[in-house]
Amino acid sequence: MPQTLTAQFDALHAERLRSWDPDKLRKNIDQRAALVAAFDPARIVAAGDRVAPFSLELSTGEIVTLDRLTSRGPVALVFFRFAGCPACNIALPHYDRTLRPFLDAAGIALVGVSPHLPETGLREIEARHGLGFPVAADRGNALARRFGLAFTPHDDPPVPQDDTHWIGALTGTGSWELPQPAVILIDSDHVVRFVDVSPDWLRRTEAEVVIAAVRQLALAA
Repeated sequence: MPQTLTAQFDALHAERLRSWDPDKLRKNIDQRAALVAAFDPARIVAAGDRVAPFSLELSTGEIVTLDRLTSRGPVALVFFRFAGCPACNIALPHYDRTLRPFLDAAGIALVGVSPHLPETGLREIEARHGLGFPVAADRGNALARRFGLAFTPHDDPPVPQDDTHWIGALTGTGSWELPQPAVILIDSDHVVRFVDVSPDWLRRTEAEVVIAAVRQLALAA
């Protein structure tokens, strides 16, 4: 039986406790705690909301619309931070192994969504793990903002100069803004049926939670 995401993230954090500089570790823990404290569910898209049209850009550069994503049934959007994020490199292959086969059988598309741009290496995470589902760019965090997922660090770190590897360069925003990890299920009528948001990026939606929700909602084909 595969390890849960929680167990894998606990192992990642344990390794950081052993190996990271104490100041770096403290900042990481404080940042996550601040996001949890500031999280307001009332600001997040909710089940029952109707989603207005949007478009995303696949890692190949191809544009896909909400209509296309739901043309054959519901779509599950998995919001993640960026292609080099260690936690995202645990979560996405885990979902590929544990969630995608069920969703495929249920006639539900699975798409990873990040502000990381195709031209700055979004496809790296897709290729690194041989993902069986596409990843797409949400330029400028437009959809993440609309869904209430976007955040910036509370301590407002300085903006690096001429660093092509920092988050603002990878996303094209010129800022530290990222989406909080989330799973959002939208049906073929463009109505949100399930939402789970993780303000702490080392605590993400388990596949079993999504599977149970799909079964309860009777969305399986």
